[in-house]
This record gives sequence, C-alpha cells and structure tokens, in this order.
Amino acid sequence: MGSRLRAARGIDKNETLASVIVFETLKERGHPDKPPATISDGWGGIRNAMIEVYGEIPKYAGRGRPPTRKLPQDGWKYLQMVKKRDKKGHLTGIELRAIFGELEELKNLLGISTAYVERTHLTMRHFSSRLVRKTVAFSKKVEMHQAAAIWDDLCYNLTHKHKSLRTEVFNNPNRRWLPRTPAMAAEITDHIWTVEEILYAIPNPNNTY
Repeated sequence: MGSRLRAARGIDKNETLASVIVFETLKERGHPDKPPATISDGWGGIRNAMIEVYGEIPKYAGRGRPPTRKLPQDGWKYLQMVKKRDKKGHLTGIELRAIFGELEELKNLLGISTAYVERTHLTMRHFSSRLVRKTVAFSKKVEMHQAAAIWDDLCYNLTHKHKSLRTEVFNNPNRRWLPRTPAMAAEITDHIWTVEEILYAIPNPNNTY
C-alpha cells in the first residue's frame, strides 16, 4: 500500500480463478508461506482463492477417510469491507468482517477503507480503454487483453509519476518536490523510466522487470 505498486495481476473467466492467479504470483514473489495481509469488498472469492493457493490438507489421523479439503492456516490476515446500500443504491454505511485474524488488529494494519484500491482501478480504466465500462473497446481475445494489462502495469509501475509518492527536496532552492514512480517507492528501480527505455529493455525471465 505504501508504494502503490501493482505486484501481480490475474485474468481468467471469473474473479475466483483470477484471484488464484494473483495469489500464485505473490507466492512466487516473496510470500511463499502465507498470503499477504489483504483487504477487499464483500465479494467472497478471495477467501476461496487464498485457501486454494495457501491452504493445507490436514494430516491423516488414521481413522475414517483421509482428509482431502484444504483448510486455512494460522497467521492469515484478511478483512472484508462490506458496503451497505438502500433500495436506490445509495451508500448507507459499511460493515467490517474479519475473515482471517482479529478485527482490531486488521483495522490497525489495513485501515477501514479500500479507497486506494478503487483509485488504482480508476487509473487502470483511464490508461486502458479495454477496461472502460459500457464501451465497444473491450478485448475480443483474452491474449490481447493480457498483453494490454501487462503493458498497462509496466507503464504504471515504471513511468507513472504518482503525486502521493513524491518526496520533498530541501537542498535545492529551484526544486521543491522529487517525483517518484511506484517502482521507485518499492526500491525496484532508482529512476523514472521512459516508454522508449521499456521497449528497448531486455526482460529477464527470472525477474519481474
């Protein structure tokens, strides 16, 4: 949340399968043992995806049928923020649900808002017309949609100067702020990339970029 970095993406037929892809990616990128602390809206597919990727089948006790279902493990942290609406669709309040972990601990760790998630969704829709609602610009092939999403994430992480990430400059009277990208805030790179630099870069299959 601090860097605004997009660390993983998932594209599939439904949100549960897409979330499985996201958690599998995160498992390879620094979260091998348990899912990162997560906050979402009231949709329930993320819980199922967490269990699918990180859950474990209990050891067989020697009686009855051997267990086959994966179960959540200790130490997981997942908070849902469920929006309450009236008959006209107006927001009337929110309900916090601790899916995994203690409610107060989750509130202190993750806050009680998904505004930053909604904001990056808005940025995605501005960057890629394929994600705009009620338009004919949608992707006709999933491969093209995946390619567009990869390009969008690359440009956002490496070239997009995020106003909330800028740092104040104290030793330069001609400059007050130093702009930073999400990748710079996450210490993945030390400069703002250009589109030309991305196109000419040779990707390393063992790294993110």
